[in-house]
Parts: sequence; C-alpha cells; structure tokens
Amino acid sequence: MLTDEFGRDVTGVRVSLTDRCNFDCVYCHNEGLGDTRGPMDPQDDEMGTDDVVRFLEVAAQFDVDAVKFTGGEPMLRQDLEEIIARTPDSMEVSLTTNGTFLPGRAPALVEAGLERVNVSQDALDPEDFAAVTKSGAYERVLEGVDAALEAGLDPVKLNMVVFEHTAGYVPGMVDHVAANEGLQLQLIEYMPELTGNPEWAIDIERVHDWLADRADEIEHREMHDRKRYWITADGAGAETDDAGGETSNASGSGRGMVEIVDPVENPTFCANCHRVRVTHDGYLKGCLNRNDDLKPMGEMTKPEIRDAFRDVVEQRVPFYGEYMVQDDDGHWVVNETYLEDGPDTSAAKN
Repeated sequence: MLTDEFGRDVTGVRVSLTDRCNFDCVYCHNEGLGDTRGPMDPQDDEMGTDDVVRFLEVAAQFDVDAVKFTGGEPMLRQDLEEIIARTPDSMEVSLTTNGTFLPGRAPALVEAGLERVNVSQDALDPEDFAAVTKSGAYERVLEGVDAALEAGLDPVKLNMVVFEHTAGYVPGMVDHVAANEGLQLQLIEYMPELTGNPEWAIDIERVHDWLADRADEIEHREMHDRKRYWITADGAGAETDDAGGETSNASGSGRGMVEIVDPVENPTFCANCHRVRVTHDGYLKGCLNRNDDLKPMGEMTKPEIRDAFRDVVEQRVPFYGEYMVQDDDGHWVVNETYLEDGPDTSAAKN
C-alpha cells in the first residue's frame, strides 16, 4: 500500500470514464476539471477499455481496494459493463450516475460486479429538478433509482448538492429517504472554488444543526470524520448517540440515513482523504481541488502507470492545512512556502 508524506494510505481511486454528460447541472465541476458540455459522441482522448483495466490492475497491486467510476456521465460509456467485469476481484466497485441509463442496464451492471450506486437527485419536483440540471429527465431518474433497487443495489444513495438553489428541498429529500426502503441521502456541500458563484454557497453548519434536531441517532464515522444522521419517517426522537461503530440500515422500518460531505475549508476532511483520481484522458489527480498536480500515465503501460502512481501519491498534500493555510485574519490563502519549497513533511509527520 502506498502512503503519502502525511500518513494517508491510498485505499481508493475515482476513475472518470468520460467528461461527456447528458445533463448540464449548474453546480457541476466535472471532478474539478470544469465544463462537461460538448459533443455526446465518444471522444478520441477518452481512455480505452484496456487502458482503464490496466490502470486498475496496477492499483490493485498497491492494495487499492475500492474504485468508483464517475464522469461526466459514466453510463455514456457503452463498455461500462465490460470495464466492471474486468475490474480486479479484490476491488469494491461503485458508480456515480445521474440514473437516466439505469433502466435496462442495471441488471447487467450488477451481474458484471457493480456493488453500490450513487444517483444524483437534487429535487423531488420535475420543475425544480429541471432548473438545477437543465434536463427534463426527472421521471427517467426515478425509474433509474427503482431499476437499481430491483437489480439488488441496496441501498441506493441519492446525491444532492446543497446550495442556494436546492437548500429548500432538503427537508423533502430527508423525508423521502426516511420513508422509502433502500434509499439513503448524501448531502454534498457546494464548492465555489471549483464552480464559481460563491454567492450560491450556504452555511452547511445550519444543515448539520437541523439534521441533529431531526435525528434519533447520530453516528460518527471515524475513518472519514463524517456524521451520519439516522432519521425516522415521522421525525420522532431527538436522542443522539455519538458512537463510532457502524449502524445497520434500518430503512425497512421507516428509518433512513443522511450523511453530509462538507470539504470546504475543512482541514480535517482533507486529512482523511485516501483517494487518488484519474481523469477521463489518463491523468492521475492527487487532489480534487487542484489541476496543477496532474500526472500523465504516458502510453499507459504498466511500468509507466506504476511510476506515475508512486509519484502522485508521494506529492499528495492536504488541500486545506497545507496547500491552503489560514492567515492571521483566519482567511484561507495559498501557502507560498509550499509553492516555493514543496510540502513541509517533517512537520506533517509529527
């Protein structure tokens, strides 16, 4: 297993299979690379099937035990089932999708080896959904969620980006997952440093506080330093338990799980990052928030991939707390010392 200079083992990879997408979500950052709008036809710069599999085989040699396929919209890749089937058996395979292509393909994906799926769903009303995604595919997304559940992907985690446009939909989404067996909700903090429009950001702590009032149990996930809020369908109960152990999914009894992903200005979040990303065109990316650390994998031979993987892990630093530091006024600013001299690894190891 590869470990960076800050003691973070790299245990997972996120592989973007394409930067194409059939949606045009107003908050999209395309794994930090920017706009996904463009031709829907396959592009020459996308990694081929064999390239993706070859990378995963090398990652498995470094004891990476989980891969999440992302995009753009990864299900625009017609070879997705083959890629999943050829993923090393030692890896847990998950997928983030907008769900529109799950009807008709979900059973084949499960048969190929898909274990978990995240479906982007930002609202429960077709008009509200269209305003955020610039898509009229609301009903198709609901069909996709049902198809995933019917294929045995349980739970299905719904992804919802929380910002000015969607904050009012949060209570409805929480009630929705609490009342529907097999669903969980992941509320993702809006990242203006990647998408612009900082005026759209909201105070995510207000969402934490609201969920804490609604929850009948609060679980702390030590590995990711995240909170999970377990909420009954009727919202009864306010007793909390900040235990570190896992809790079984009790959604079958009208109880759902809501988790918040809040990376913005969060050094603790960055200190618990154990992932390396791969762009659709074959570059390793050590940090979601940076594009100045992209590492090409050459012609995608296994020796080239191994060398590039070692290099990108060696150069990883926490974005908040090292690449970005707080000044005397508490504002986050670029660490000029890091840019000039590289990471202060001696301090990081203490």
